[in-house]
Amino acid sequence: MDKQMLNRINELAKKKKTVGLTAEEQAEQKKLYKIYLGEIRQQFNATLDNVSVKEKDGKVVPFKEAYKKDENKGE
Repeated sequence: MDKQMLNRINELAKKKKTVGLTAEEQAEQKKLYKIYLGEIRQQFNATLDNVSVKEKDGKVVPFKEAYKKDENKGE
């Protein structure tokens, strides 16, 4: 996400708190938030791809693989 887009998100948030937004601005804000959250989720998933978990037996496995094991235990 570029600096200009972040600045626009901040401008709209400030305006929403002070004078309110028009319908067009509300739609723009929703669109920008969707893009922003999508990028945050993508970054978070990329981070998880680089995280490992050490199991009780000493074996080191990728986080997502360890999480899948724990998820299946609950069923």
